[in-house]
Amino acid sequence: MSSSKKSAPLPASSGGLMRFFEDETKGFKIDPKIVVSIPISLIVVSWVIELLITP
Repeated sequence: MSSSKKSAPLPASSGGLMRFFEDETKGFKIDPKIVVSIPISLIVVSWVIELLITP
């Protein structure tokens, strides 16, 4: 029964997207908050350095 479910065609709606995102991939997971906060913190640090260095 499992093999017939895998070979079944996907519906023409957004169901295919849901099926795609259900698959888990190998590798380490990073929290999205960390991914967003690192670039923002780098921008803030560069602005602070620029303000301190320029007279």
